[in-house]
Amino acid sequence: MSFKSRLSRIPVDRFLLALIAAVAIAAFFPARGQAAEALDWITFGAIALLFFLYGARLSPQSVWQGLLHWRLQGIIFLTTFALFPLIGLAAHPVAERILPPELAFGLLFVTLLPSTVQSSIAFTSIAGGNVPAAITSASLSNILGIVVTPALVVLTASSGAGSDVFSLAAIEKIALQLLAPFLLGQLCRPLIGNWLLRHKPLTNLVDRGSILLIVYAAFSEGVVSGVWHQLGAGEIAIVVVADIVILGLVLAATHFAGAKLSFSREDRITILFCGSKKSMATGIPMAGILFPGPTVALVVLPLMLFHQIQLFACAVIAQRYASRRVIGPAPDVAEIFAKEQETASPGK
Repeated sequence: MSFKSRLSRIPVDRFLLALIAAVAIAAFFPARGQAAEALDWITFGAIALLFFLYGARLSPQSVWQGLLHWRLQGIIFLTTFALFPLIGLAAHPVAERILPPELAFGLLFVTLLPSTVQSSIAFTSIAGGNVPAAITSASLSNILGIVVTPALVVLTASSGAGSDVFSLAAIEKIALQLLAPFLLGQLCRPLIGNWLLRHKPLTNLVDRGSILLIVYAAFSEGVVSGVWHQLGAGEIAIVVVADIVILGLVLAATHFAGAKLSFSREDRITILFCGSKKSMATGIPMAGILFPGPTVALVVLPLMLFHQIQLFACAVIAQRYASRRVIGPAPDVAEIFAKEQETASPGK
């Protein structure tokens, strides 16, 4: 196979390319003055709409049924909201010494987020894992993450960018922009849930458009405030290495835990893929609420990099699992991944 052919098979997230384009536009055409004020209000509404749609599309029945497999769900929950944060806390003092405080806290922030939904389920399916359990785990993680992640941010925010999040205003924003729209979406689900499922392209457009708008607003404010002058290629390289190390540690831990606790092969695969992901689609809106405007761009940069790293690493692992369970050629992960991206919510 030629190098060009191999390169075309690498599962680059097309939505990540759109995010890079949004960052580039913000760099050359940042919003200023009244345009920036109007953008703040539009972003507020976009975040609320995003979580309303999440609530309207999520089936609570499927979550409750999957909770019967409590050992598996417990391991994934502890990995997502305990092991990941402990690794982040251990790395944070080192990161603070070599990175700007906002970037260092951004690495910690990655570890505090809930799991992804779409890619966790997709990779579990490709590898031959327990898909119903993956659906439950990913959905439950995002429900709990609306409350757990801000709480973890507050508990870990002792310095740098994180020191500004503990305020009544931040808690009110979380309730108003995330929790209230999500609960309203759940209440409206019997009325509009089926309609949303029949119009996935429309909801995907709203999802992706909202995230792109939030990223443009965050990076635009960073450009206006001059925050990007703090960064060089060396700092970005350090973040990439740190993201790879964090992901590698969690992948190793979930693989070991699944085998040590005598889970079935299908359940071990589910633990591996659902326990090792972090959601950019949830993380970017939360960062926009929790952190002061000029710092958001630096805080979310480690998350954007981690997003692509986790997709590439898990695509390779899923291909290996798939090749061991089938007779004949393994599924084309790049092709399946591309199809998933066409229907998935951003970053999920």
